[in-house]
Amino acid sequence: MKNTLKIRLKAIGKLKFWVLLVLAFCVFLPFFVVFYDKYVTNFSSEFIYDDISKIPYNKCALLLGTTKILPDGRRNLFYLYRIDAVSALYKAGKVSCIVASGDNSTKKNNEPESMRIDLIAKGIPEKNIYLDYAGFDTLDSIVRMNKIFGQSAFTIVSQKFHNERALYIAKKMGYEASGFSAKDVPNFFTARMEFREKFARMKMFYELLLDASPKFLGEEIEIE
Repeated sequence: MKNTLKIRLKAIGKLKFWVLLVLAFCVFLPFFVVFYDKYVTNFSSEFIYDDISKIPYNKCALLLGTTKILPDGRRNLFYLYRIDAVSALYKAGKVSCIVASGDNSTKKNNEPESMRIDLIAKGIPEKNIYLDYAGFDTLDSIVRMNKIFGQSAFTIVSQKFHNERALYIAKKMGYEASGFSAKDVPNFFTARMEFREKFARMKMFYELLLDASPKFLGEEIEIE
């Protein structure tokens, strides 16, 4: 009887421990999310530019992809503003080539090809545009810029909140990256994306902690 009681008390003690652990996790997680979000922003701020005259020259720009058309059929302003930003960067002589990196996992969503077409329409020579079809997420695009395209110094182009995360990854990987911020999309859309960005930064924390690798690498592509 005493042994049975001891076993039950021990089981209750273990249950309390796990309950307290889960509660502590739930209480402290929001604080960690906020702290890490601010830390990434502060860490990356000195490497981000919105004045094209001040950004240093790099041979290549890494254009981070997103879908051109939203599910409801509207144009994606995040996409359009990134195209405008990297085109301005090229025409100002701040980069000599562009690597358009995005998702090509479905026939209906070929982000690199869409970017290539729109960059040519902006007057960028096709020979100076390179396509990365396996930029399935930001970390993949950053690592592949080095492992596939041979660049250890490059300029990342996206909206500021996205650039902050991308630059944090690049710097932690040891790359000499800078960021050029495309125009923000106003009001509701930016607020929604910035909310999602906090969770994306937690995913980044997990990936960097585990030293994650891109889904695909492949043969190297020489940039002339």
